[in-house]
Amino acid sequence: MLPEIVGAGRLPGIWCVPSFTFDTRELPAESQFEAWRKSFSPILTLTKPDDSSIGFRGKQVIWDLGCLAFSQIETDAMTFASEGGRARRAPPDHWTMTSLLYGRMGTVTPHGSFEGQAGEVQIHSLCRPFEGWSTKSEMLTLYIPRDFSAEVTQVLAASEFSTINTGMGRLFSDYLLALAKRLSMVNAAGVPGLAAATRAMILACAMPSGEQLRDAKGQTGTIMLERARCCVQRNLSDPSFGADRLRDELGISRTHLYRLFEQFGGVLRYIQRRRLLEAHSALTDPNDHRRVTEVAKQSGFGNGSEFSRAFKHEFGYTPTELKTGIWTGPRSRPTLALTDAVPEERFGLLLRKLHG
Repeated sequence: MLPEIVGAGRLPGIWCVPSFTFDTRELPAESQFEAWRKSFSPILTLTKPDDSSIGFRGKQVIWDLGCLAFSQIETDAMTFASEGGRARRAPPDHWTMTSLLYGRMGTVTPHGSFEGQAGEVQIHSLCRPFEGWSTKSEMLTLYIPRDFSAEVTQVLAASEFSTINTGMGRLFSDYLLALAKRLSMVNAAGVPGLAAATRAMILACAMPSGEQLRDAKGQTGTIMLERARCCVQRNLSDPSFGADRLRDELGISRTHLYRLFEQFGGVLRYIQRRRLLEAHSALTDPNDHRRVTEVAKQSGFGNGSEFSRAFKHEFGYTPTELKTGIWTGPRSRPTLALTDAVPEERFGLLLRKLHG
């Protein structure tokens, strides 16, 4: 078990990596599981235990690493199912890399199943359907948006829903453990370098085997989806770009296109979310001096009012509030919004703002 982390992000005179803690022991026993379930609801549906009145032990520390998120989780045994492919609101389009410190965890997907134990790294895709279970356990999880790095996208797409139980996998587990122990000592200036180091570790330790690469090449749906993502990214600033243009550029049928994006809540929902994330990134960039209306237009929104409504619905605050908000640290994202949220909602807010 890791030592208690105290005062992360609060070294005197130094702006450190923002961190937030949620512990169900601070709640009445009969409310503990429901609060834990709510915390994970943006990505997982947790199965209610037979008797939740006796309490449910769960503790989570999350760190905001700008374009990545990282968490340390201690939990009682639980079963879960992903929100991918079945939620009304598309789940965060991220991968996770999880290393168990103790306990076991198993996952079942439409294409197979796998298990992992302490020291092994498991890779999941949050936007795809899966079910699973874990014993009473402690784990470290890294959350990686799909636009974090093109090279990382290629590696994790070929390795998703697998366990890395090689020597390199254990090296990555050691890296996550060191990260959890030392993050309270990292100041804001070190965050970009930390992201670069993490990218290098992922590429070194999660490189798929030749067999996995051959399997990935045979998954035409996955390849087509990545082509579609790249096409959307290239055309975000064009307000006329939509489902029909995307279908024409990919050369596929309307039915095929809708099936590809069903797990994200539909084609238009996916495109709008990418535009909103682009705008959010611009509005939090201290070197970007464009007005909100200019950012909206160049992110593919022809109507400023429509942009403001969609932005607030997605992030919980308006573009103007973000642009003019009080913020003393690097403006990678408004931590103030996370600070003001109730503890069990911070995790979901952080994941939804994650952007590479």
